[in-house]
Amino acid sequence: MNQLAAEGILGSYPERERQMMDLTEMGQRAKKAATILASSSTQVKNSALILMADALMENSVRVMEANQKDVEESQARGMSEILLDRLVLNEKRVADMAEGIKSLIGLSDPVGEIIWGSRLPNGLILTKVRVPLGVVGIIYEARPNVTVDASVLCLKSGNAVILRGSSNTLSSNVALVGVLRDCLKEAGLPEDSIQLVSSPEREYAVQLMRLREYVDVLIPRGGKDLIENVVANSTVPVIETGIGNCHIYVDENADVEMALQILLNAKTQRPSVCNAAESLLVHGSIADVFLPRAIQALTEKKVTVYGCSRTLSYGQEVLPASEDDYYREYLDLKIAVKVLDSLQEAIDHINKYGSHHSDAIVTNDYSSAQKFTQEVDSAAVYVNASTRFTDGFQYGLGAEIGISTQRLHARGPMGLKELTTSKFVVYGQGQVRK
Repeated sequence: MNQLAAEGILGSYPERERQMMDLTEMGQRAKKAATILASSSTQVKNSALILMADALMENSVRVMEANQKDVEESQARGMSEILLDRLVLNEKRVADMAEGIKSLIGLSDPVGEIIWGSRLPNGLILTKVRVPLGVVGIIYEARPNVTVDASVLCLKSGNAVILRGSSNTLSSNVALVGVLRDCLKEAGLPEDSIQLVSSPEREYAVQLMRLREYVDVLIPRGGKDLIENVVANSTVPVIETGIGNCHIYVDENADVEMALQILLNAKTQRPSVCNAAESLLVHGSIADVFLPRAIQALTEKKVTVYGCSRTLSYGQEVLPASEDDYYREYLDLKIAVKVLDSLQEAIDHINKYGSHHSDAIVTNDYSSAQKFTQEVDSAAVYVNASTRFTDGFQYGLGAEIGISTQRLHARGPMGLKELTTSKFVVYGQGQVRK
């Protein structure tokens, strides 16, 4: 850490400040910063984003050196290769983060947008205007890209942010936030628009959950335990970016080749992310044709297959699935398989065991597709496409702060507009209520 400080990577986070953290003071500073950000022009915010994108590339070597320390420590603690994949920053990933920042510049600034307006019979002009949420708290696991994505999304949408990442990414996060804060200062915006809880002590996460006076909304990003802990213990309103127990259902009228392609992409293209498939459901009438090929293809990709009693008969490689397997988000090269006898059984299974994230049906039958999209209760429902598309960039929304799986305040990829709320602005000419 001292070496990083000497190299200037820590920016506005000197050693003493990180050792004597006061979250109440951080909240107060964030609140002041949020007031300034809410009225900052799009031009000023975009100028800061340009500086951030350039600074990330200029400091990429130092950021990767800090990240390497996190990687080595996580390896020593026994972190799996799949989870390490989320943690690692290389030249391409740093460049991708910089490109992600630049992509925000071209997106419309949601702040100040008039959602709708009308003139009342008494002459009052009523407008509903989009405004920032205020101060956003983010509690997340070992993904340093979230540090950058959350920071720049909050900045563009006029919100201040307080970040609390995993201890596994401490060096990476300190380096990244230092770079971003220096750019805020250069752009004439308050450095405290982005703050990092740079202590790994869990007590600070708890304090952030209780900082209701200053934090307007809390967004957890991570596994089931993290999300449930935040929901159970936070006094700050929470937006759940849920886990991804995503399903591929192969209907009786599916195109087998298409189903195989979608399954392999959804499961193996990047298994450590929340929109990867974790469960495969197959209609009994197509199982004899589809499952032997699917199991062989998955096994060749080094996927461990857990199956129901009917699935076991289709391959010696298949291991018996437990009830828990159908609830599980593996984030690994593992998948749970079940053979069912109807579309309705598949829908009921998904609504019971799924996480309401992303689920897909492969079928050539229009009525089956319509029933599936209407009755599966998930943030994203696909017909003949991979669940891997549930992503802000893929949807053309730009970067996202997470995938919301709840009904309030947003659902699906949370981009700029989802990081705002609204207020009524009313114009009159002396009207008084009688």
